Amino acid sequence: MNFKCLLTAIISFVLIFGNSRAQVTEAKVSQLAFMAGTWTQKHAWGDMEEFWGEPMGDSMISSFRVVKDGKAVFYEFVVIEEQNQVPVFKMRHFNRGSIGWEDKDKPLLFYLVGIGKNKADFELKDKSVHITYQLIAPDKLDVILIEKDKKGHLQKDSFNYTRKK
Repeated sequence: MNFKCLLTAIISFVLIFGNSRAQVTEAKVSQLAFMAGTWTQKHAWGDMEEFWGEPMGDSMISSFRVVKDGKAVFYEFVVIEEQNQVPVFKMRHFNRGSIGWEDKDKPLLFYLVGIGKNKADFELKDKSVHITYQLIAPDKLDVILIEKDKKGHLQKDSFNYTRKK
């Protein structure tokens, strides 16, 4: 094994197992209030807008869209609901025309694996996707997406949002 392959294997191991944590056993949706707001950024994928409503009861909602060259590319709708005293992040994707990607009774379920002041980490049960939300300033929200591609390689995307005024 050459040095480059060894280094890639070590980095992959750290990203997979270093970011993987046990599911949080108790938390409240109210701890995610730092995510609330309308957030925007210009990105290679297009212009992005992510809206998070304030916590209400045991839930939060989010809508997201990407617009490129004046046309919507895709959307996401997220519901965070407390289940067994822990917020669970339930996501669905839609193409233009509101055509869903996921089966109607199977949203993507991300479990809370880390919670702190102005930071939350969510992960799919199979650990193939990890999402971190972190408020780094009153008007700056970073979202880090780490996911395995079709070949099993880890890919990291950073989304650096600014609060829409």
